Amino acid sequence: MAGPGAAGGSCWPLVSRCLHTTVRFLKKTGMEHQWLERHLRDPFVKASKQQNYRCRSAFKLLEIDDKLHILRPGLSVLDCGAAPGAWSQVAVERVNALGTDPSAPSGFVLGVDLLRISPLEGAVFLTDTDIADPSTLRTIQSLLPAGKVDVILSDMAPNATGIKELDHQKVINLCLALLNLSQSILKPKGTMLCKFWDGSEARRLQNRLKEQFQDVRTIKPQASRKESAESYYLARLYKGK
Repeated sequence: MAGPGAAGGSCWPLVSRCLHTTVRFLKKTGMEHQWLERHLRDPFVKASKQQNYRCRSAFKLLEIDDKLHILRPGLSVLDCGAAPGAWSQVAVERVNALGTDPSAPSGFVLGVDLLRISPLEGAVFLTDTDIADPSTLRTIQSLLPAGKVDVILSDMAPNATGIKELDHQKVINLCLALLNLSQSILKPKGTMLCKFWDGSEARRLQNRLKEQFQDVRTIKPQASRKESAESYYLARLYKGK
C-alpha cells in the first residue's frame, strides 16, 4: 500500500503492474523466475483472489483484528496508504460501514493515497492525496463524522531504493508524520496501527508512540513474509484530548 512517494504492494488485481515494477529492479537472472513462482504459490495471494480481497495484505489486518479486536461496528476509520483498497475492504466489513447488520451501529471508512483507488461500496476515498500535506488534514476533517476518527490504519511504504537503512528511515518518517497527524484527528483512547521496517530508528518511533499511547506493542502477522523486515506497531488508548 502506498504513502507519500510510495508504491503499492503485491496485490492480485494489480499483479501485472506489480510484476512489471518489481521485476524491473531485479537483476536479469533466475531471480525474476523465483519471484514470480513465489508470488503465484503464495497461499495469501490465492486466498485474496478466492475471497475477493484486492490484495494479500488484507489477511494481515484480518489476523490482527481477529486477535486484538481493533475494529468494531460503529467506529470511524482512516486508512492511510489505502491503495488498492484491501485494508479498507476489511474495515468496511468490521465496522459495519454498509449497515449490513441492522442491529449494530454503522461505522465510517475513509481511505487516502497518492495512487488511484477503484471505488469501494461503504468507503470514501481521497486519491492523488499526500497524507503529509497540511491541506490534507483539513480535507480529512471535513469528511470525518465529528472531524475525528477512532482508528488510524497505515500500511504505507515508501518507494524502495534498495538501500536498507535509507528505506528504513523513509518508512519511519512516514510513521512519525502520521503520528503528528493523529494529534489533530484521533479521538481520546483511539488506536493507531502502522507498518515499519526494522532498523536503527524503530526504537525511536516506539518511544514516540509510548509518549502518546498507553499501550504499544509490536506485531508480525503470519501473512507478512518471513524474509520481510516489516512489522507493525499497534498503539492503543491514545492519551490526547
